Amino acid sequence: MLKEKVLKTIHRNHLIQEGSKLLVGVSGGPDSLALLHFLKEAQPIFHYELIVASVDHMFRGDQSLADYQYVKQMCEQWDIVFEGKRIDVPAYIEKTGQSSQLSSRMLRFAFFEEMMDKHQADTLVLGHHGDDQVETILMRLTRGATGQARAGISLKRPFHGGQLIRPFLEVTKDEIIEYVTIHHLEPRYDPSNEKNDYLRNRFRHEVLPFLKKENRLVHEHFQRFSEEVMEDEKFLQDLVRKEMSEIWLQQDRKHSVIRIDKVLAMPKPLQRRSIQLILNYLYLKRPSSLSALHIDQLLALFLNPQPSAELHLPEGLIVEKSYQTCIFSFFRQESQEYSIIVQIPGETILPNGYKIKAHYIKDEIPYSKGNDSFILPESAVRLPLIARTRQEGDRMDVKGLGGTKKLKGIFINEKVPMLERNAWPIIIDQAGMVIWLPGLKKSDVEADQVSDESSLIYLEYNKA
Repeated sequence: MLKEKVLKTIHRNHLIQEGSKLLVGVSGGPDSLALLHFLKEAQPIFHYELIVASVDHMFRGDQSLADYQYVKQMCEQWDIVFEGKRIDVPAYIEKTGQSSQLSSRMLRFAFFEEMMDKHQADTLVLGHHGDDQVETILMRLTRGATGQARAGISLKRPFHGGQLIRPFLEVTKDEIIEYVTIHHLEPRYDPSNEKNDYLRNRFRHEVLPFLKKENRLVHEHFQRFSEEVMEDEKFLQDLVRKEMSEIWLQQDRKHSVIRIDKVLAMPKPLQRRSIQLILNYLYLKRPSSLSALHIDQLLALFLNPQPSAELHLPEGLIVEKSYQTCIFSFFRQESQEYSIIVQIPGETILPNGYKIKAHYIKDEIPYSKGNDSFILPESAVRLPLIARTRQEGDRMDVKGLGGTKKLKGIFINEKVPMLERNAWPIIIDQAGMVIWLPGLKKSDVEADQVSDESSLIYLEYNKA
């Protein structure tokens, strides 16, 4: 029964190609031992090459070593290439402080990658089954997983230049035990699987039996749910990816900026997935503590009527809203203070990516470029001019206003994002008088016409 089911799974999902090299993860337990036996029996159908990879994590001393040696012995008996490694995971945990499950998985998969390279294997095969799928989906939903994470374990996914497959994902633990019994296999058992110390074990012992009692085919429904979630997520994420070029203003793993209005212009399901894509890009490894709650918090931040707000996400990711932009960074952006003499005549490159070009006017005032240019009577100021970052209390006699205005108020009225304010150039003279806020406002010292009494300086503010 199990053999026919698994063969259907393999054929229907194109899991194994003829002539492949399969690396099989085997611990010696009933799942992996049944998987190895099945693959040995099915070898004449697909003509693949088998290599076994086994890891002793050294948690259980002589007992886990005996499991490791048992797998090696079975491979010798069945004439299958064996690759094994004993890894002192407890010592690694003590050194790094990582959890036992995370450390075990990371070191085990590093060994799998090493063996795939050594044998030029194209497929890693693991023995996860239908019960594992039910447990995983329930655990992730309980934790508040979002998007594709709700789908649980994938039947097939890319892995280390090849693929990772789980051909047992549509059969149950009971079917595996029946297979083991029929074929007189003698698997090893890990006693820690019987304890309720781990969350998975509690779902396995307390929740799964209830679900199976209600419906013995519950694993099939969960697998169907998993496949539908993955298909739906792929479709929706493809839609979002087409819009992301309009959303990103700056894309960097340590410091990224997005347009809030472009996110909110999309339908709600795509809004959520755009946030997921942004977070997936920023986090090299998605934190287990990141959940749907954080997606909701980000959407609330975007919809907040206040122009500025801040949110802290797991692992030090800071999200800062400033009007219609949102900044994601793994560090707090500090003000980049500078003070630079403006070259007259000449070009002055500014730290914010812009430049100021200056030259003297002799006969005719050039065409004005709005607030991106400034015509300065030399006699009205004390040279040289300085381009610097803003300071507390800065004010300017704004042209046409008939009075002074705080630069802070100008930035707010012009809806300049907080991050840009910190690097925006303020042009002052040697007396400290603010004469120009390039691109935003001019002071009333600007000349409207050529005069014989004073030389005029023409200043332009452009991208460097």
